[in-house]
Amino acid sequence: MRLLAICLSLAAAVALAFGAQYQNMAVAGGQSKNSDGKRVGFRALAKLISNPRWLIGMAFLATGAGLQIAALSLAPLIVVQPLGAIALVITALLNSRSTKTVITKATWLAITLCTVGIAIFVAVAANVAGEKPNLNDGDLAQILLVLGVVVAVFTVGFFTFAKRAKAITFILGAGILYGFVASLIKAVVQRISQQDFSLLTLVCLVVIGLAILLGGWFVQNAYASGPPDLVIAGLTVVDPMVAIMVAIVILGEAQSADALTLAIFIATALVAIVGVWLLAKVHPELREKAAD
Repeated sequence: MRLLAICLSLAAAVALAFGAQYQNMAVAGGQSKNSDGKRVGFRALAKLISNPRWLIGMAFLATGAGLQIAALSLAPLIVVQPLGAIALVITALLNSRSTKTVITKATWLAITLCTVGIAIFVAVAANVAGEKPNLNDGDLAQILLVLGVVVAVFTVGFFTFAKRAKAITFILGAGILYGFVASLIKAVVQRISQQDFSLLTLVCLVVIGLAILLGGWFVQNAYASGPPDLVIAGLTVVDPMVAIMVAIVILGEAQSADALTLAIFIATALVAIVGVWLLAKVHPELREKAAD
């Protein structure tokens, strides 16, 4: 089952890569019609819904989401969630071909750091990951409480710094939100398998929907101000790192991990994060925009 979950998660990563590329082309192509400059306002977002490329991208993303949910139902979150990093390599190649942008050595280094960091993390996690026999209301309440604090911080930041926000800002926002979404989906799937259909479980489903919508708006703005491989780099590193922290601290998926294993988790996470930071600095498309 764990092997099947890994295969499903890898297929989800491929769908994510193609979805990101199509949606990025749709958003970038509509920038000239967007009165908000590099920001995708709600009117511009409404127009995107009728864009064929954007809809194709959404179909890929929805397929990827379905595959990932299936993977989460078969294996611990800390094993399958980080595998989305493979989407980074695919997206980089797709975007390079689409925009005729040469991938520089520094960009490949950044992509390698992201991918290798995540790959080692998954390899180690696969040997120690486990699931709590039962998740209770307290576990769900903790996730919802932390997510509430995060959303409150984002709300304040939006009204304070929105005009100065860059692609990496929106990417971080989306990655953090989607990390909590993955954690909540895993928790809800486990609760349903426990035959637990309490009110709090239903609340989690509602919160998942709202977080997906808000995170989606962040992603569209990230596409408008940055290349798709940078967006995917942020999502496939920030998202799993947040989800993994929740899985370890609240869901108890690494209870058998010793001090060395936890140290490897931290080290590989830092390597992947450095890769995202470097990609935001050296990506040829972003450097061209800065020069303009």
